[in-house]
Amino acid sequence: MKILGLSCSPRKDGNTVALMNEVLKGAKQDGAEIELYSAYGKNFQPCDGCWGCMKTGKCHIKDDMQGLYDKLVEADGIVFGAPVYFYGMAAQAKTIIDRSIALNPSGGLANKVGGVVTVCGSLGLIDVLKDLYFYIVTRPMLPARFVAAYAGPDGVSGLEQCLKACFDLGRQMVALAKMNFKYPEELTGRAIAFGTHTK
Repeated sequence: MKILGLSCSPRKDGNTVALMNEVLKGAKQDGAEIELYSAYGKNFQPCDGCWGCMKTGKCHIKDDMQGLYDKLVEADGIVFGAPVYFYGMAAQAKTIIDRSIALNPSGGLANKVGGVVTVCGSLGLIDVLKDLYFYIVTRPMLPARFVAAYAGPDGVSGLEQCLKACFDLGRQMVALAKMNFKYPEELTGRAIAFGTHTK
């Protein structure tokens, strides 16, 4: 079993990475293979909306998403870590989400466990939680809990209860993945969400 910690922060060793490391410690304790993937230093181009991936199952944009696709598919559980920038998720997180549509034709992220970690200095936590959980549910993944933290001047290092919650999230990710939950096949296709534009 593999749990992937996906840090969507542009910072190498920021608060998001610190919290993600705690999540992965918890997952490792309960027997999971773990990996932290950081957006730091990576080249992620925005989706250009060509929809070519719906025919080919592959994105035509050649950048660091190509390697991340494989890691997303291989993982049994994915913890999405996103800092709050200007009251919403960091641009790296949104870009990764948008580009992951290329996985849809192959079954995407269906039936994987999804967890969320977000951190900010002021406002915006709720918006990031809403957006990431909506993403998880519409993939459709099995939602785990979340950890949302307000980081003070000293970061998250002194937030003992927060760090424990991250550790427990890692353990929950493993427990949920062991359940081998599967949505019925008819609920994992492209028509898993309804919009008012649909006749």
